[in-house]
Amino acid sequence: MILSSTLQAIGLFLVTNIDDIIVLSLFFGRGAGQRGTTVRILVGQYLGFAGILGAAVLVSLGTGAFLPPGVIPYFGLIPLGLGVWAAWQGWRRGEDDDDDAKIEGKNVAVWTVAGVTFANGGDNIGVYAPVFLSVGPGAVAAYCIVFLALVAVLVGLAKFVATRRPIAEVLERWEHILFPIVLIGLGFFILVSGGAFGF
Repeated sequence: MILSSTLQAIGLFLVTNIDDIIVLSLFFGRGAGQRGTTVRILVGQYLGFAGILGAAVLVSLGTGAFLPPGVIPYFGLIPLGLGVWAAWQGWRRGEDDDDDAKIEGKNVAVWTVAGVTFANGGDNIGVYAPVFLSVGPGAVAAYCIVFLALVAVLVGLAKFVATRRPIAEVLERWEHILFPIVLIGLGFFILVSGGAFGF
């Protein structure tokens, strides 16, 4: 059970934060040669991600307290809808990703990184809340611990990517396809495993 929750948490973290590698690598590019850049980015990422987790937990707690258990599987429609929306947006704009605009003209400061991380995490909240609703409190705690441990790994990967441009270009090219597919799959999984629509 613990191993299963851990592996699911790792997979969920990876697919919902792949775009953060690109954004964080841009922060590293902006702060190249400045002392303390890595620490500021790491602290900012932790603050922003803690805000995302807190919001997802609060949404799931509030929803779980006011809705009957039979309604909870239908929250799989949220990641399903987000996946369809992401696919639609990706199709409309092609491969043109505007991650540069997210940090353009800003210094690499803790609060800047935290703000961009939280603002970029709206999809994460929409995905995490229904997942948290579909599992028990122990699994939610396991998810949060794994997520927080992986934040440092994410920052390390972003730093690695920032110094290897071809990798960043590959991630940027395929993220718009991978992200919608995984969200749509996750939405179907929540719906089917919860017995929504008589599945």
